[in-house]
Amino acid sequence: MVFKPMLNPLSLFGFFTPTGSTEYTIYLIIVWIPFLLFIIYGQKLQGWAIQGDVVRGLARLKADSDRSKVTFTSFLQKMGVALDGQNRINEMVEMATIMPVNLDPVGVVSKMDHIMSTQNEQIKKDIKNIMLSASDLNRSVASNMLEIVSSINLVYKIVRHYMLMSKKSSNNIYLLAQLQMILPIILRETEALLGAMGALEHGQPIGDGAGALVTSQLLMGVQKVDFDDETVYGEMDYNNRRIAIVKAKGPTAFVGHVDDALIKLLKGPYSDSSAIIMIDAALKLEGEDTGSVAQGIGAAIGGLGVERFKIEEISTANNIPVYAVIVKESLIEAISIMRKEIADSMDETRSTILKMVEEVIPEHGKGVIIGVGNTLGIAQ
Repeated sequence: MVFKPMLNPLSLFGFFTPTGSTEYTIYLIIVWIPFLLFIIYGQKLQGWAIQGDVVRGLARLKADSDRSKVTFTSFLQKMGVALDGQNRINEMVEMATIMPVNLDPVGVVSKMDHIMSTQNEQIKKDIKNIMLSASDLNRSVASNMLEIVSSINLVYKIVRHYMLMSKKSSNNIYLLAQLQMILPIILRETEALLGAMGALEHGQPIGDGAGALVTSQLLMGVQKVDFDDETVYGEMDYNNRRIAIVKAKGPTAFVGHVDDALIKLLKGPYSDSSAIIMIDAALKLEGEDTGSVAQGIGAAIGGLGVERFKIEEISTANNIPVYAVIVKESLIEAISIMRKEIADSMDETRSTILKMVEEVIPEHGKGVIIGVGNTLGIAQ
């Protein structure tokens, strides 16, 4: 009796069709059994593949975290920091900041301001005690490096946490898939942070300093006054208009207290200001040109929102409009060495600011210009 195999759909498309029992058995082993196994175990195979990608990404994050610590330790050694000081720095890397309870939102911003101010003052105090013979510039660089090391270390621990949690979960493929999708973005940002450490060590301006750079140009030849140890301002006359210009104190790696300086000015000699103009770097959308300049309305300043809240509150109380001039760049460009496109856009930015001054501040009127951003490598 001759064995007649069932109709094979593949024969309709010109594929090989078994004609005997032996060939049919081989055909089942080669084609259909793996196919059935893939249907049954396909999700697990996909999960293993995704887990492999996540593990490799996690290894890169661990390497980035270790490199940041090595770079920071090397910088501290160059500054003559003893071993005890380096151990204290390692403890500060793990320092946690607990945000205030927001069940009752009334007053939460002032609580956040208090907590963040306490954190910054504590870090500055510890670094000053550790780096007794260092300059203010090098201490500010150490503060920024500490923040970078802490950030990369925290990102690594969070990704590791979710990967280990996925191993304990029966539906781990969904958690792993989300990690796999966002890991390339995370890795690009951590590598940019590592690059920023090189800029910090050599005192080179970063992309976030666009606002500070253009205001430093406006302050050329103007007498500067220290508002505090991190913030300066100066006054100039422009076409019969009195303008106060505020920025962080360079060339240290600070962002200053421009919000507090504005409050002091508006409660003092500039209470009758006609406008507030803020300049800052802003995240561009994909497809937009780096260094392109745009105008806007509102307080152009990042962070947790404390500074923006205080600026909006004082401007509203005094009925003073707030305008913005923004320089577009990506997040990676903002934390990396300032690109040529951003530096070249400063002439256009300055022209836009001065044109806005003429439009929103009347003759014999007053106004305040605020340059927002890290002023590393940018003097007054």
